[in-house]
Amino acid sequence: MSAIFMLCLISPMLAESLSQQLRDARRRTRLLTRDLEGPQLFGPKLPIVNPVLWELGHVAWFQERWCLRLRADESLSESVLDGADALYDSATVAHDTRWDLPLPELSATLEYQDRVLERVLARLEREPDNEWFLYFVQLVLFHEDMHAEAFHYTRQTLGYADPLERDNAGEGAMDGDAELPGGEFLLGAPRNSGFHFDNEKWAHRIELKPFRMARAPVTNAQFLEFVRDGGYRRRDLWSSEGWDWMGEVCAPRYWVERDGEWRERRFDEEVRLDGDLPVMHVNWHEANAYCRYAGRRLPSEAEWEMAASFSHGSGKRRYPWGDTADDGVRANLNGSGRSPVGAFAAGDSVAGCRQ
Repeated sequence: MSAIFMLCLISPMLAESLSQQLRDARRRTRLLTRDLEGPQLFGPKLPIVNPVLWELGHVAWFQERWCLRLRADESLSESVLDGADALYDSATVAHDTRWDLPLPELSATLEYQDRVLERVLARLEREPDNEWFLYFVQLVLFHEDMHAEAFHYTRQTLGYADPLERDNAGEGAMDGDAELPGGEFLLGAPRNSGFHFDNEKWAHRIELKPFRMARAPVTNAQFLEFVRDGGYRRRDLWSSEGWDWMGEVCAPRYWVERDGEWRERRFDEEVRLDGDLPVMHVNWHEANAYCRYAGRRLPSEAEWEMAASFSHGSGKRRYPWGDTADDGVRANLNGSGRSPVGAFAAGDSVAGCRQ
């Protein structure tokens, strides 16, 4: 525990805010899985996804383990679910065995989720100033958010229906580069800056050369030019590892050409390729080859972070648009898919980059 623990700064409304965020996270978990039943709760045994039923139980187990069972001496009290550790501890339960475990039925799994969340919320009311506890509340909150992302890509991988209504309103394409000054930049999370994961600590100063970055992500239309121009068959654009990986791949995963029109599978539907959406489902090799084709390169981690958080004077922002959380107009955070790259102008970084 000591390897990951870091006290967070307590704001007067933190406990109340966390209570609402925990409820919101659980609501989203249910929305993303409520229509699944029978074989869909397991799906095929693949190395890139988990059985949905197992994952639902794991979310509850993780929340209970860190917020309710963990003692000050790092020992664990008993779970409210018999045998929970043997079922849901991802550190000890091998991935390829999760389809074969004696998992509780869906109704019992959801009841386990409810019992744990109710107890965590009750403890938040009792201990709103307990820094040690509040750290782990934030940990389990972000953990559940990560599994919401996993439920999305599991549904895409397995061809299940789109779980949420789609809202792609906004402007279309967006061209041009942002100019970044380079210089000294603070990379990572400073001490006493609130919750962060251990792979974000600690902040350290680095030197960056001035650079330019495209103001928006690469679009489907831009990547389609690369595909149509034979980019997947041009050896000069690919690294040795990328060329060996490619094999018979000739387009991004889920893209298909039918009667001269490019289409992509979006969950359980095949739709016309929308040129204004950011390209998706490409790996590093494909992205790197595209950059060579376009006379560009991929940004480094530090360049990416500077483009997103650089601020004149104050040095760095918490979010691209400032230090306050999104109010629904700055980023696409509530849908199940992409928005046109020109959408959400209110979320621009100081440098002019848009999500």
